[in-house]
Amino acid sequence: MSSLSRFLTFIRFSHTVFALPFALGAMIVSASDTGGWPGWKIFVLIVFCMVFARTAAMTFNRISDWEIDKRNPRTAIRHTLLTKRAAIATCVTSAALFIVMTSFINRICFLLSPLALALIFFYSLTKRFTHTAQFFLGLALSASPVAAWIAVTGSFAWPPLILAAGVLCWVAGFDMIYAMQDVEADAREGLHSMVIRLGIPGALKLAGWLHLIMFIALLGFGLSAHLGRIYFLGLIPIPLLLVYEHRIAGSLDLGKINKAFFETNAVIGFLFVAVVVIDRCFH
Repeated sequence: MSSLSRFLTFIRFSHTVFALPFALGAMIVSASDTGGWPGWKIFVLIVFCMVFARTAAMTFNRISDWEIDKRNPRTAIRHTLLTKRAAIATCVTSAALFIVMTSFINRICFLLSPLALALIFFYSLTKRFTHTAQFFLGLALSASPVAAWIAVTGSFAWPPLILAAGVLCWVAGFDMIYAMQDVEADAREGLHSMVIRLGIPGALKLAGWLHLIMFIALLGFGLSAHLGRIYFLGLIPIPLLLVYEHRIAGSLDLGKINKAFFETNAVIGFLFVAVVVIDRCFH
């Protein structure tokens, strides 16, 4: 692997597809007064902020779990991809660049940037003391649509908050499915998760309810943001995709679960931003 490939694998860059579409969707809807496009400057700054914030969060996660990951067969390779010193340097640099980027957006984004970093860093510590760690991950990612909305408008509003609630439930639900892969290793380390607390059947049932709430929140976002028929029709495949993901998870085939986890949720994110764009173009 090249140095870049090792680094991107280290921070699981491919998982950026989970939060970015909802930030972009919120950005497009918040810019409805300008035809759904806030301008290249804001667009580029939002994307850079997302990348730097996520890189800082992921490297912090790797640093805090360095010894734990070494003892987990699934994650043991991580510490061979990047040195701990390089990870720390990347985390600090990315966090600093995130704050700098927010200063070019507006004052409220800049003032809230340390709070945003604290929120996404805090998640990495939660599995040491609470079974609700998956909800803290959901909370961290749910900040993205709210942040994008503030970047464009400079203010809070109900539509991004409703969308954020949906993202929180979506992420918490699919991370419970993802955590099934590590249930034995986490229990051995004395770590906490809803899978350990409820068992796999109970966690899958809770994830199903969370994904139902997520879909309702997507509908609520469309209603509160006055989106059109194209948006609502475009959402129809999402519950089908979620049902497919849960059927794979119910098989308890860990190889299939990992594949279904990434592919299904990546498609959901892409579908969401696509229907928002199309709806804005024809609304």
